[in-house]
Amino acid sequence: MALNMDAIGKKIGPITREYTWRDVILYALAVGSGSSELEYCYEKNLKIIPTFSLATTFDFFWHIAKESNINVAGILHGEQELIFHAVIPSEGTLITEGAITHYYDKGKDKGALVIAECDTFHSNGAKLFTSICNIFARFDGGFGSGEAPKNVVTFPESEPDFVVDARPSSDQNLLYRLTGDFFKLHVDPEFARNSGFEKPIMHGACVMGYGCRALIQKLVPGKSEYVRRLACRFSRPLYPGVPIKTLIWKTETGKALWRVVNAESGETVLDNGIIEFVE
Repeated sequence: MALNMDAIGKKIGPITREYTWRDVILYALAVGSGSSELEYCYEKNLKIIPTFSLATTFDFFWHIAKESNINVAGILHGEQELIFHAVIPSEGTLITEGAITHYYDKGKDKGALVIAECDTFHSNGAKLFTSICNIFARFDGGFGSGEAPKNVVTFPESEPDFVVDARPSSDQNLLYRLTGDFFKLHVDPEFARNSGFEKPIMHGACVMGYGCRALIQKLVPGKSEYVRRLACRFSRPLYPGVPIKTLIWKTETGKALWRVVNAESGETVLDNGIIEFVE
C-alpha cells in the first residue's frame, strides 16, 4: 500500500452527526465521570466535556484514513489539538468539513504522519470548534518527503501544581467505543495482537477525556465552557484497567501544561499537553 498523494487538500465533507443529551452523558460516563460530576451526567443543567468534540467527529477520522489510503493495521492517533469557538449545545446536528493538509515521512521502517484539519458547525449556524489531527501511520513510510516540524513543549523542572488520580475500569474501552470509535484495535484481541499489542488498548482519545476532566477540575472547576484550546501528543499505549495520573503545571494566566502518566510504570502516556482557558 502507498499513501494517496492526490488526497492532500481535497475537501472532506460535509459530514453530519445528530446527537442528543443521551450522547453527551454516555460520553461523560465513558471518560470516567459519575455522580461526583453530576453536571456531566444529568440532563438538568447539563454541561459538555469539551473533548466530546472528538466523539462527534470520529467519522471524519475514518474519512482521512480512507482518502489517504492508510494501512489501518498500523494506524494510531498521534497528536490532537482542539480550538473552541463557542459552547457546544447539548443537542442538535453537527456539520464537519475539512481536508488532509500534510504528509510527513518518518522513514520506510518508521512510518508516516498524516495531518488533517476540520471545522465543525452546529445546525444553529455557530462555528463550534476546529480539530487538528495527527495520525501516525506505522506501515506507510518510505515515500521520501521531509520530517514533520518539531513541536517542542518545555515543562517546568518543578513538581506539578496539581496531580489528579484516576483508574479507568478494565472494561473502559468497551464503554468508550459506544461513543462512536468502533476501531477493532480497542476490542478485538486477534486484531490487537496482529497490530503488535498483547491485547486491545485504551482509545487515546478516551485518555485525553480523562485528562480534560482533570484539567477542568483543577483550573476551571464547574466551568467546562471556559476551555479555549486543548492539545496533546499520544506517547504510549495504555491498557484498560491501568491507573493513571494527570500532572498539571500552571505556567501563566489562562495557560497550563499537562501530561498523563501510567501510575504503575511511571511512563508518559499523553505528553506535550497544553490547555488555554478563561480565568
